[in-house]
Amino acid sequence: MHVPRTVSRARQRLEHAVRPDVEVTPAPTDGVVVAWDVPVPVRDGTVLRVNVFRPADGAPAPAIMSAHPYGKDRIPARTRTGHGVNFQYRLFPQPDPVRISEWTSWEAPDPAFWVPRGYVVVNADLRGGGTSEGIDELMSDLEAQDYYDLVEWVGTQPWCSGKVGLDGVSYLAISQYKVAAMRPPHLAAICPWEGFTDLYRDFARPGGVREDGFTIIWSRMTGRAARVSGDLRAEVVARPERDEWYDALTPPLEDIEVPMLVCGSFSDHSLHTRGSFEAFRRTGSQRRWLYTHRSGKWSTYYSDEASEVRARFFDHVLKGDDNGWDAEPVVRLAIHDRGPVAAEVVGEDAFPPADLDWTPLHLDAAHHLLRPEPPTSAATTAFETRNGTASFTWLVPQDLDVIGHLAVRLHVELIDADDAHLFVGVRKLRDGEEVPFEGSFGFSRDMVTKGWQRVAHRELDPALSTPWQPVHTHRTASPLTPGEIVPVDVALRPQSTRFRAGDLLRLDVQGRWFYPRDPVRGQLPTTYQQSPPATVVLHTGPHHPATVLLGRRPTA
Repeated sequence: MHVPRTVSRARQRLEHAVRPDVEVTPAPTDGVVVAWDVPVPVRDGTVLRVNVFRPADGAPAPAIMSAHPYGKDRIPARTRTGHGVNFQYRLFPQPDPVRISEWTSWEAPDPAFWVPRGYVVVNADLRGGGTSEGIDELMSDLEAQDYYDLVEWVGTQPWCSGKVGLDGVSYLAISQYKVAAMRPPHLAAICPWEGFTDLYRDFARPGGVREDGFTIIWSRMTGRAARVSGDLRAEVVARPERDEWYDALTPPLEDIEVPMLVCGSFSDHSLHTRGSFEAFRRTGSQRRWLYTHRSGKWSTYYSDEASEVRARFFDHVLKGDDNGWDAEPVVRLAIHDRGPVAAEVVGEDAFPPADLDWTPLHLDAAHHLLRPEPPTSAATTAFETRNGTASFTWLVPQDLDVIGHLAVRLHVELIDADDAHLFVGVRKLRDGEEVPFEGSFGFSRDMVTKGWQRVAHRELDPALSTPWQPVHTHRTASPLTPGEIVPVDVALRPQSTRFRAGDLLRLDVQGRWFYPRDPVRGQLPTTYQQSPPATVVLHTGPHHPATVLLGRRPTA
C-alpha cells in the first residue's frame, strides 16, 4: 500500500524523537584524570568554573578548550540513565548517526577522543552559565574578556604545555572569534565549527528581514539555561536597522592572527553558513583552512573523518608535529549532486576557487527564462507578496559545478506599498522533480541556495562587497515612491552544487518564506517576517538589466 509522503515523514520524525540516532559510549575507565568544577577567578573577581580532563601521566600537554552558557555539566554521564542526550538531537534529525562519550557536553569536544591523543580538554561555564558566578552578556566584550582570562589560566597550569586551542560548534564557535581577536598570549589556534560572525546579517535579520523562528526559541532557551542580561529577542525586534548595538556584538575578524581551521557548512543557510565563510574570507590569520560539507551539523562534527581532520590540525599547530598538514589544500570543497553525501570532494587554494567562470544569466520577464544573452526588449512580471512567485528557468547545457555565492540583481517597482521583503531561492530540477539537499535544523528537503532582501535596505557597503557577494549596510531605510524603479541586489548563501546537462536551474522570487513552519512539511523552527502586502513588479530588458551571477566550471 502506498504511504503518502507527509505520513511517512511524520512517522520518521516521531520515531527519531523517541529514539534519536545517537550512540553514547562509556567514558574511559583509566588513563584520564578528571577535575570537576575547578574555580577560576577572572579580572573583576567573578569566579568561573571549568571541568578539566587530562592524561593521567601528568606530563604537560596542549589544551583543547570550549566555553559556552549552556551548562558544561549537562552531559549524558549526569543523566538518570547515563545515556540521556540533549533534546535538540530529538528535534532535529541528522542524516548519519552521532557517536559521543558520556562526558561530552552539548556541541563541545569529546574528552574521550582527545585525552587519549595527548590533550587536556577544558570545558568552561561562561559567566552566568552552569556553576559559574555572575550574569553574562551574550557575544559581548565582557564575555570575551572572561574567555581571555580562562585561556590564560589554562595556559599557565602545570599540566598544560602553554598552548591552548579552541574548538566547538555553534555558540562554542561564536565565542571563539572575539577572544581570538584580543590575542591572549597562550592562545595558539582556533577551530570555529559552524558559527555566525554577524548577528544582524547572518542570523537575526538577513538582508534586513527579521527571523521569527529560532531567534525566539534560542533567546528563551539561553535565558533559561543561564543568567543573562537583557532580552536578545526584544532587542532584535526593536532594532530593524543595523546600529551600534549590533556593532558591539560583531567580532573584528581582521584582528585574528592565530592559525584557524573553520568549518563552513552549505547546509546551514538560516544560521551559520554566511558567518563561517566570512570568518575564512576576512580573518587576519595568514594560516587558515576551510572545511566544507552539506550534511548534518552534529553528525559531521563528531564523525571519524572530521575528528581526524581537526586532530591533524591541532597536532600540527599545538604539538608541532610534522604530519604534512601544511601541505594540505587550503579548502576542502565538498560538491553535492543531491542530499547529504558529497558527489566529489576536491582540494582548492581559495574559496571561491580562482578558476571559476563567473557567468551572468539574464532574467527575461517576457518568457520567464534565464538567458546567457541579455533580452533586447523590455518586459515585466508581477506577483503579490502574500501568495505569488515569479520564476525564471535555465536549461543547463552541460555537466558543470556551480560553486560559491550567487549574486542576484533585480529591478523592482512596488504598487500600493513603499517597502517589501524579497525571498530569492535557487532550485535544481531533474526529470521534472526537485532535487533535495540538506538544510538547517535537520531539514532534508532544502533548495540549492537562498537569500533575503528588504527592498528599502538597498545601500551597499563598498568595503565588504564583491561582485559575487553584495553586502548591505542596513543602516537606513529608503522607502520607494510611487512609480519608482530601483535596483535591488540580493546575496544568496554559499553552496557547491553539481548540475548535469538537461537539469533545470530555477530562480524563484517571492514575498514570503519558502517553507511551512512545521516538522513534517517544513523547516521547523525557521520562519521569517512576511513582507508587507504589495504587488512587486520585476522589470527586465536593456534599461533594467536583471541578472543572477554564478561561478561555474565544467565537471572533469
